[in-house]
Amino acid sequence: MATATTPEGIAIAYDLVGDGPALVLIHGITESRRTWDPLVPELATDHAVLAVDVRGHGESADADAYDSAAMAADVAALVGELGLVDPLVVGHSMGGIVATAYAAAHPCRGVLNVDQSIALGDFQELVRGAEDLLRGDAFGEVITSLFDSMHGPLPADEVARVAALRRPSQEVVLGVWAPLLELDRADLDALVVAMAGAVQVPYLSLHGMD
Repeated sequence: MATATTPEGIAIAYDLVGDGPALVLIHGITESRRTWDPLVPELATDHAVLAVDVRGHGESADADAYDSAAMAADVAALVGELGLVDPLVVGHSMGGIVATAYAAAHPCRGVLNVDQSIALGDFQELVRGAEDLLRGDAFGEVITSLFDSMHGPLPADEVARVAALRRPSQEVVLGVWAPLLELDRADLDALVVAMAGAVQVPYLSLHGMD
């Protein structure tokens, strides 16, 4: 593991392995760069693979804000500090939104969004329906139940491995989901349209569920 400090003074943990075109990996909410471990050795045979713990996750420091633009700016600052150029940015779940925000504001050669629809209205309804529980003492149970419903056909050992990596901080999750909790549907849609409309590079979205 290595760490770098963002212009805001936030310590960001990362691993950089391999040589070749730059490939940036951004994990899902409450998870860490370790989520990608099974894939990194093969990817690193022909890429410079940068796996990042975004702020408030894994071994990176907490911060005052957890919006996707701020997370993307942290990753972009790290990419620049490491001398990587024109990366392909891959994000899973929350990381898919961060990857989209990255492409909207920072140079890259493309985005691969894994399993994160950027049409957030339906997910907003789900999160708002559980808002009182998320803000209360039942937070841990709600988050565990949510992830238990989403792992699909992963082998049991892989489900356990990923679960062990999670750092379910109530402050961080509520910060990440603040737009879902605080904006009305029209304003949320407008935010997404503005972000997506700023992306001018190839964008591939892969989904395991409808």
